[in-house]
Amino acid sequence: MRGWCRASSLYHHSVEHPSILVVGCVSLDRIHVGGQSHDTIGGAGLHTALAARFAGAHVALVAPRPRTLTPLLQAAAKRLAWFGPTTDLAHMPRLEIAHHGDGKATLLGADWGAEAWLTESHLPDDLSRFAIVHIAALSSARKMLEFLHACRARGATRISAGTYYKIVRDEPATVRAIFEQADLFFMNENEAKGLWGDLRVVGRVAKRTREDALLFITFDRRGAVVIAGEQATPIPAEPAQERDPTGAGDTFCGATLAGLARGEDPFTAAQNAAVLAARAIEHIGPAYLLGLPLL
Repeated sequence: MRGWCRASSLYHHSVEHPSILVVGCVSLDRIHVGGQSHDTIGGAGLHTALAARFAGAHVALVAPRPRTLTPLLQAAAKRLAWFGPTTDLAHMPRLEIAHHGDGKATLLGADWGAEAWLTESHLPDDLSRFAIVHIAALSSARKMLEFLHACRARGATRISAGTYYKIVRDEPATVRAIFEQADLFFMNENEAKGLWGDLRVVGRVAKRTREDALLFITFDRRGAVVIAGEQATPIPAEPAQERDPTGAGDTFCGATLAGLARGEDPFTAAQNAAVLAARAIEHIGPAYLLGLPLL
């Protein structure tokens, strides 16, 4: 009960409402956890956007949107300015994930569906009004880099990006290019090791980027680290009764972005985000971010 009250006090009483734009996907997910299967919604773009909204930001989401919304999608749409290519539910991206505990999971199936229809033409012409533009994980690093360039061309002043292990493995040079050109970058321990091999070099790599660039690396139950130039600050994990860790990193990302956009320092923003991520994984899918009861 302490966690619920703490998260509420941190987020729902925010006075300022900065604007964040998230480019990504919404997916229809099937989650296997604790011997049970659950049909829910997810996607890096959705988790990031909902977390930023929960943390007090006004959020626009550029993602494929089905013409018919399920109840969960309706709940998400009420919280976000959601626009992008329209599609049928049958063509929405789909993920099937089995969670085994202790942060271990198996991706049983992935279909990117209508993500192929998401292009730079769906971006607003003027992105300068957004405090931060975040590019969530897409089907390829090349596509993400193209979006990053398009966002710069449309006036985005602060660009954030995430990644995931498959594109780190298959397109490492392009992921590095995204990292070098983004102002904020989010990844987990496995992705960092996949990209650089040895975490001891991460600090040296980060120092070669722009002085105001930030790198956030999450370590599951061991918390996270914020790297800003020569300074690497550990962020402790918030205790949680884990049920569904899907989207934990994206939840951390979205809440951190909201904190940064309203003027918090990176470490305070990340500490608050760790609390929200802990509460979110105690539920199935984004139920906590949608204000739904424990399933």
